[in-house]
Amino acid sequence: MSSVWLDKSKYIFIQIVAKQKKENTAMVRITEALVRKKSEHNERLISTLEELSLHQEDIESIEHLQNWCRDLKILLLQSNLIGRLENLHKLKRLEYLNVAVNNIERIENLEALESLNKLDLTLNFIGELTSIESLRGNYNLRELLLIGNPCVDYPHYRDFVVGTLPQLHNLDCQEILPSERLQAQRLRQQHRIIIVQCQADQAMSRDEQRIRVAEQQSQLAAQCANLEDEEERIRAFWNSKSEHCPEIRTQIARQHRLGREKSVSKPNPLTEKPKRTPHLFAPCGRPYNINQAKLPFNFQDEPSHYSLLLEVYKHLDTSLIDVDVQPNYVRVTVKGKIFQIAYHDEVKPLESQVQRSQITGHLQLMLPKLKANELLSFKQPKQPSAAAAKRASSASAGKERNSDVVDISNICAPPDLPDLI
Repeated sequence: MSSVWLDKSKYIFIQIVAKQKKENTAMVRITEALVRKKSEHNERLISTLEELSLHQEDIESIEHLQNWCRDLKILLLQSNLIGRLENLHKLKRLEYLNVAVNNIERIENLEALESLNKLDLTLNFIGELTSIESLRGNYNLRELLLIGNPCVDYPHYRDFVVGTLPQLHNLDCQEILPSERLQAQRLRQQHRIIIVQCQADQAMSRDEQRIRVAEQQSQLAAQCANLEDEEERIRAFWNSKSEHCPEIRTQIARQHRLGREKSVSKPNPLTEKPKRTPHLFAPCGRPYNINQAKLPFNFQDEPSHYSLLLEVYKHLDTSLIDVDVQPNYVRVTVKGKIFQIAYHDEVKPLESQVQRSQITGHLQLMLPKLKANELLSFKQPKQPSAAAAKRASSASAGKERNSDVVDISNICAPPDLPDLI
């Protein structure tokens, strides 16, 4: 290899590093807001989270998770732009790690994951197959997937992995037989020599690919700089030839993200209707009945109070619910959507009660009326006094004794009847 080639590669690598530093501001990072958004099944509590899915988020580096979510057992990071396995050594309970379809080129920094049972590295760019030797201390590792990586094409690939990791039960969704394991361990050193030579060739071709891709990107940048129309620049990017490598995957993902941001920032008035804001009150000031979230509810009009049962989503965080009780209406805002109901009688807002069930998540509102309706209230009959009860009993007894005696004092003569001929 000539010194001219080395000088040229060094210059291009410096350009790549400088370009990456400029583009770091566009990286998608793992933020607390993103983790809480993905943990709605755990009431948005991240300290006790056991399962987290951050797939298809264009994440380029793993960070913060080992400090925020130490109880994780399942971590799904597939279909991102992660280039290195890092910042995971505090996840002692992690059992399943999925980093398929990323930009990972070697296996590293997983030795401290003592509970790791399954590792999915499908469709990455792993060419350094000897890096699997770092997994020897993961005694609970039972399943490993490396399908779609360059190392799979090496001679004796399966035998080397089986001989290096005796704790495995399955490799690339195929069971490892005891006879296969014994033979692989016996020939492991011979296979390792061949593997080392293959991965050295792969490393050289990978370096050449980096230089080739950097030159293609610089030419494409110069071509796009001469185009004034934005649509023509985008068309030139997608029509250019490219190779399958981490750098191109990152550029394509960023181009997709820029396109999505532009479509969101500039909506088409012909295809998108403007967002309709609901009217809360009539022109006369009367509040409307509104149910934007289409939540089931039960509203009861009792003599002394109103009762409202609103079936809010069970796993919705309480911080996303806002209740506003007014004398003639009540408004409940659930994730920005309004539920409003009006009532005839005024209520006492300061004495109203709002409760939420810990089992169903439903919202219960008790709204005491300012003036209770006494006509509808049920009055208990007064208990008669002892003297009145005695008189009533004697009167009923007298009626029973005189039931067979005919009272003639009230008998009157019949009216004159016409003579019958």
